Amino acid sequence: MKKKIAIIGSGISGLTLASLLKYNSDFEFLVYEKESSLNLDEGFGLQLSVNSVSILNKIGFAQLNKNEKYHPLNVNFYTENYKIICNLDLTIFNSENEKYTTLKRSSLIKFLKEKLLTNSLIFRKKINTVENKNEKININFTDGSSEEVDYLVVSDGVFSNSKSAIENKIFKPIYYGASAFRAQIKDQNTFNFNSSNISLIMGSNSHLVVYPINQSKELNIVYIIRKKLEDDKDTKKVLDNKIFDYNKNLKNLFQKNLKPWPLYMSNKPVKSSYKNVFYIGDSFYTFPPTMAQGASQAIESAYEIFNLIKNNDSDIQKVYFNNRIKKTNLIIKRSKFNYFIFHISNQILKGFRNKILKILVKNKTFINSYLGKVYKK
Repeated sequence: MKKKIAIIGSGISGLTLASLLKYNSDFEFLVYEKESSLNLDEGFGLQLSVNSVSILNKIGFAQLNKNEKYHPLNVNFYTENYKIICNLDLTIFNSENEKYTTLKRSSLIKFLKEKLLTNSLIFRKKINTVENKNEKININFTDGSSEEVDYLVVSDGVFSNSKSAIENKIFKPIYYGASAFRAQIKDQNTFNFNSSNISLIMGSNSHLVVYPINQSKELNIVYIIRKKLEDDKDTKKVLDNKIFDYNKNLKNLFQKNLKPWPLYMSNKPVKSSYKNVFYIGDSFYTFPPTMAQGASQAIESAYEIFNLIKNNDSDIQKVYFNNRIKKTNLIIKRSKFNYFIFHISNQILKGFRNKILKILVKNKTFINSYLGKVYKK
């Protein structure tokens, strides 16, 4: 008899798991989404490390229109006045078929959605309560309907209400002490650096990341500042003093009423009290943005659960949690260290940092340890 799996949330992790399950006839699955439809208009960018690309290739990602993705060769590090410090070669992690990739989030969501049958996605569904019944999970939805499944996988993000409903405990993310802006442009002449690569501009208590997201070299821009912005006046002051002062061309880009959003991270990973309930993606842990690992870890966690369920491991909950927590802790440490390094404000320390960076990016042993442990298994 086929095992039944309910997936809560139609983000990257949920749709990745569903797409993997589609190719396994031993399972039935449904994806439940609280919204009325998938948002395919979100054009902001994602970075996918090689390991997550290798997973996506198992469901046909290599055949995605090449114009919709890009393979940057380097990360270029800059001072806040746009002077080049050094370059990090990303190709050392690549293989012939798996390469570090950037693209629009909407392109990835659309690709994953197209792998599924229309009736695999059920909208306007939100968990009310769950109960363990005869080794199965009975899900009660807020609309009065219910579903009995063998496995429940929750992937509805950092502000997951499902987790609170399931565990009967309030879970709230932690404000990370920073705000972010996001924008996109098509004009490559706006910046005075190589638009073929990922550019990281390190400022005082802030950093700016720019990278192409398709073969047309549309650029995704993310600016993160270690400050909570209270109102439009505060926002304008930050933009004028932190971005426009060093690159006047950006003023045209940010003419719109650009709103910042506060950055959050998870308090700690949660192991469900039910042995057949699992959290993946941002529901398991939402990372700080300074390793660009949100999407990649969503994909990896979905793949880990898929394999454990497929192989019918005797203690899936324990194996999954122990493996995921190791990777999570590794990325948390590196993300926090990057956050410190990117935002140094003392001029003497900046000079020291820049000299050390020039040495480290050429040290293959260090790079394979610091990034390879994250980018590859």
